[in-house]
Order: sequence, then C-alpha cells, then structure tokens
Amino acid sequence: MWCLGNEMDGDWQIGHKTADEYGRLAAETAKAMRLVDPTLELVACGSSNSRMPTFGSWEATILEHCYEYVDYVSLHSYYQERDGDKASFLASALDMDTFIDAIVATADHVRAKGRHKKRINLSFDEWNIWYQVGTEMSHDWAHAPRLVEDEYTLTDAVVVGNLLISLLRHADRVSMACLAQLVNAIGAIRSEPNGAAWRQSIFHPFALTSRYGRGTVLRTAATGPSVVRDRLVW
Repeated sequence: MWCLGNEMDGDWQIGHKTADEYGRLAAETAKAMRLVDPTLELVACGSSNSRMPTFGSWEATILEHCYEYVDYVSLHSYYQERDGDKASFLASALDMDTFIDAIVATADHVRAKGRHKKRINLSFDEWNIWYQVGTEMSHDWAHAPRLVEDEYTLTDAVVVGNLLISLLRHADRVSMACLAQLVNAIGAIRSEPNGAAWRQSIFHPFALTSRYGRGTVLRTAATGPSVVRDRLVW
C-alpha cells in the first residue's frame, strides 16, 4: 500500500500542486507503479482538511484524472478545544461525520459521471486531538527534538472515543484510519529519554476499540434534544 504524496493541496508542502497537476501526476505514477506490481493498493491525496479553500473541488478534480488507477482517497482532520468551548469540542465527531459524507458523495459523483464500475473507499490516514499552539519547528535539524508533546485530559479521551465511533459508523467506506501520531508527538504514549513510558488518556479508547471493534457494525438511530454550538448541531 502506497500513498501518492501527502497533503499536496497545501502550499506548505514541497511539491505543492494544483488539483489538475496533482491528478495527472497521480494517475501516471499509479500506472507506472502497477506495471511493477499490479497488486498494489494506492491512495490519492484528498484535501488536507475540510477548511481548505479547494475542499470538494480538489477531490472531484483529482479523481476525474486518477479514479481508475487508485483505490482510496485520503482525509486528514485534527481537533482541539477552542476558547473554552467544551460543548463544541465534544461534538467534534459531527464534523468528522460531515467530512466523510462529503468525500463519499464527491467520489460517488465522479464514479457516476465517469461510468466507473469500482467504488473508491476512504483512508482517514491522519486524525487525532492536536492543540496546535507553539508548534513551530526549528530549521536547525536537531536530532529527535521534542515537538508537540501534548498532554491529554479526560475530555480529550471522550472526544477520541466519539471520533472512533464515527469511523466505525462509516466502516462501509472508511477502510483505513490512522491515529497520528502514536508516541510523544501528539502521542497516545509518552516517554522520556532513557526513562519511563506511560499511556495518555487517549490511549484507552483507542486500545478498547482496537480490541473490541471487530465483526459487524450495527447502525443505530438515536433521538433526543439538539444543542447548537458554533454552527454544530448535536
């Protein structure tokens, strides 16, 4: 399994391209790779996040170029509590639901438009809680610098659990999902040089889902009062 680049819609990336440029390159790269090994599974880069100005149109354009040559399109999303708004933070899974549904709809539109037989699935290959403050990287290329070593709370663990349930709800189309990262940098596990390692709060819902999230997902319909917070309804 190979990802054909990473966050290519972002101008912070070396190799940043327009959707047309990336779609053509992804298609030609995929064809060349399959000549070497036709059993490869290939992931096309979707939007870096749902707030990108090209979100939606990016996926539609790249898939028109490479739909027949790839198996997945990627999604990335990170969440954090903002301005003390815990209620909206606890509703983060609603944003993930909407993000996934939008990509599925876009991929299926391209499938219908191009009269393709196969179905493109999703690789949610970056997701986590990330408090994106004070994370600027030095250009000194230090060996193993300490970066974004977030300390997670019980609230963060609840949100991670909700995000995992969102992924399970979409298991028919989200074939892969990767918690990013695992150790120290936004890590479920923290460690000290030549010292102890310990589990953070978000480790536990991830471990439980890994252990028990097997078999068939049952779709449940819940009803109850709604709360509107910062354009999210939950």
